[in-house]
Amino acid sequence: MNYSQQALTDLHAWQRQMQQKPTLLNRVTRRVQARLNALLPEKVHVAITVAIQKMVQGVLFSSTHTTQKPVLEGTLQEREERVRARIRAYRNTAAVEGGVTGAGGFLLGLADFPLLLGIKLKLLFDIAALYGHDVRQFPERLYLLHIFQLAFSSQHTRRETYHQLADWPATQQQVTAESFDWRTFQQEYRDYIDLAKLAQLVPVIGAAVGAVANYRLLEQLGETAIMCYRLRWFAEHQPLPELR
Repeated sequence: MNYSQQALTDLHAWQRQMQQKPTLLNRVTRRVQARLNALLPEKVHVAITVAIQKMVQGVLFSSTHTTQKPVLEGTLQEREERVRARIRAYRNTAAVEGGVTGAGGFLLGLADFPLLLGIKLKLLFDIAALYGHDVRQFPERLYLLHIFQLAFSSQHTRRETYHQLADWPATQQQVTAESFDWRTFQQEYRDYIDLAKLAQLVPVIGAAVGAVANYRLLEQLGETAIMCYRLRWFAEHQPLPELR
């Protein structure tokens, strides 16, 4: 089996995983998180949503000036070898950043949130360029947002986001910066990383927890991005079977 065939096989397995119905544990966890979120006053939800929206939009627009130009030539294998090298580099950077902020106590630990968010989004910009996509175009930045949400969300939201990515030509005609659901975006992201990142604020163990958590979060994001760009690669180079 050559590289492209193996990549396609792995993609099919991932597609089936993305479409699995939420398990009992997923449903219970989602209900608990919903109740916890309900305890927060509405003005707090609004403030957090606006803060994360502005933070993400700031990175999305500023990073377009520092991201490499799209790579227009290369096989899938050649591109993904470079992508995985880039993931390793960002993963190691995030681990160091998490270790330093975790060792710095509560206040420095809080600084990890925007720093890590910036690292994640910059990684996505680089991956997009390596697959040949021009992130200076707004639809490509919107695609990155959906990859991010797919990587860090509950199974319920993951299924919905996967379907949007699987039918991207239709999705990009319907979703705009104004219509994008920023509230769900920030709640799913916070719910996904809360347990790992809260432990980072604990003295003594914070550095180790921060390093490991950031390492795994970058790895998760990188692997999700690879699969999402494989969706587009194979759609452009050979028909994909209907797995939606």
